[in-house]
Amino acid sequence: MIHCLSNARAGTQHTVLRNMFEARKRIFIDLLRWDLPVLAGRFEVDRFDNDKATYIVLADTDGAHRASARLLPTTEPHILDTLFAQLCEEALPRDPTTMEITRFCLERKSNAVERRAARDELIHALVAFGLANGIKRYTGVAEVPWLRQILSFGWRCRQLGRPALVGGRWLGAMTIEIDEDTPALLERGGVPVVPCRRGSRHVH
Repeated sequence: MIHCLSNARAGTQHTVLRNMFEARKRIFIDLLRWDLPVLAGRFEVDRFDNDKATYIVLADTDGAHRASARLLPTTEPHILDTLFAQLCEEALPRDPTTMEITRFCLERKSNAVERRAARDELIHALVAFGLANGIKRYTGVAEVPWLRQILSFGWRCRQLGRPALVGGRWLGAMTIEIDEDTPALLERGGVPVVPCRRGSRHVH
């Protein structure tokens, strides 16, 4: 199922969000060793998990996490403008039709085939959300290997500056244009639309 959720302040009481925050800890803290806050020893929750954040979450029917991403409005403080503005060599995109994708997370417990399918489904869910909500572009920050993959997906994506070494990691900033052609561009680029599972919710 695809969930579109907000209000993170109640997140640890909501099954899907609680599982997402636990998955984020497994990936970003336990696996990647990012220096991030941990809530109750179980959840990765930071200052951007506030009432401005929107979450696109793929979950099984019992609420088990498959993949997720956090969206932040660029008209409010967000990751790129607050922490990594130095990665931009041009004016930072910041308007009501631009959102930032952060915490793109694939379930660590899944196998490679399942993660790939979840990745493709989440990417198309983010595009569907954008098209349904007047979002014309996404921005984001990624480590260089992941950034290269994002650039190769076939959509209209470009870097906002040269990658730089920040805190021991090579990072780059990007912008992704979203329009009615984006789903077809992704399919041609090797990111197929994943058939909706029974009971799936459309992202809106």
